[in-house]
Amino acid sequence: MGNDNIALTEAVYYILLSLFSPLHGYGIMQKVEELSKGRVKLAAGTLYGALNTLQDKGWINALEGEKSSRKKEYEITAAGTEVLKQEIKRLRELLENGETMVGGQHNVNN
Repeated sequence: MGNDNIALTEAVYYILLSLFSPLHGYGIMQKVEELSKGRVKLAAGTLYGALNTLQDKGWINALEGEKSSRKKEYEITAAGTEVLKQEIKRLRELLENGETMVGGQHNVNN
């Protein structure tokens, strides 16, 4: 698939996680803040730039909305889900390596 070596930014990771249920922009900002326990706060410009990029990559879709509404809802695609799975695998490996090194396997002299 060619997505094996992609490292997601924390913001993109949380945006993708937030879209397992369809959400509009403000809802995504709230969900990201909630999931990250307030650590990641997205500005509107950052969010909409990321949404455009994620759509271009095929990782999310904009849903058809009511014609009278300016709000677009977005949801994750199968490709986006696969990217998230690969990122979780990558993060798990980082964590395991860190725990092995810091957890007493090797002596750190500082």
